[in-house]
Amino acid sequence: MNDRPTREPDPLAPVDGPGRSRPDAPEWFRAALAAAPERSFTEVAGARIETLAWGERGRPGLLLLHGNGAHADWWSFLAPFFAGEHRVAALSWSGMGGSDRRELYALDLFVEEAMAVAETTGLFDGPAAPVFAGHSFGGFPVIQAAATLGGRLRLAITIDTPVFLTERRSERRKVRDDVRPNRVYPTLEAALARFRLEPAQPCDHPYILDHIARTSLRQVTPPEGEGWTWRFDPYLWQAYRSDDPLPALARPLCPLAMIAGARSALIHPGDLGRVRAIAPPDTRFVEIPEAHHHIMIDQPLALVAALRALLA
Repeated sequence: MNDRPTREPDPLAPVDGPGRSRPDAPEWFRAALAAAPERSFTEVAGARIETLAWGERGRPGLLLLHGNGAHADWWSFLAPFFAGEHRVAALSWSGMGGSDRRELYALDLFVEEAMAVAETTGLFDGPAAPVFAGHSFGGFPVIQAAATLGGRLRLAITIDTPVFLTERRSERRKVRDDVRPNRVYPTLEAALARFRLEPAQPCDHPYILDHIARTSLRQVTPPEGEGWTWRFDPYLWQAYRSDDPLPALARPLCPLAMIAGARSALIHPGDLGRVRAIAPPDTRFVEIPEAHHHIMIDQPLALVAALRALLA
């Protein structure tokens, strides 16, 4: 229910927190980041894919997939919560994070990246098939994998993935076609001050925003420029066209679960109603109260609890 007042986000204002000094963080967050992952790269179709992994090989596998413009470290403060019982991995999609950029991008290629990382990190070595969970855009490769390779998965989970009606997908595509080069900022502080969430939303955890902002940047030198810029390919979506995900959503070859934020700016009632009508009847739907689209940022521990319940 959305009956409580909430602060309206200002999309033109910097997020609260990122700056010269790191904001104070609670013990659970500090402990999670202290559980540093194994960092490597996985070669997929000619591109190096940034790969993070936690936990012992041989445990049940869990692959965590990020959204558009994000990267594997969006999961680095949550993955350790699952590493005691699972072998956990996260990747940065090609064109994002520390992964290589491509001339062309495709949904099937992203599925190939997910499967390759799951293989190389040992997620298929456990006693049961692995679980794939994808936030926002990351849910689309999860849906596609469930429809084409779901026989190899135990469960596919989407997290506030915007399965839009046809007309809304067309509107979003027009926005994505309006792109420009990533700006280079002279200092890290100047770049941090420009970090934005898209879509904009309020958040009461500046330590999480600061972590994500810092790990979203890379330092560059001439001829790219001199300073700091974002770690994603701004032209990715000009070279990518996705199909309607609804047919794949209707025919998964493994169980499906869908998590949504109760205050999400992307999941509209009409979209959710159509998804419920198309998804298999045994699909589990979980709504996280007070959560906006970036659930791991504003309701991180509630997301951990929801995922743990689905994994049980």
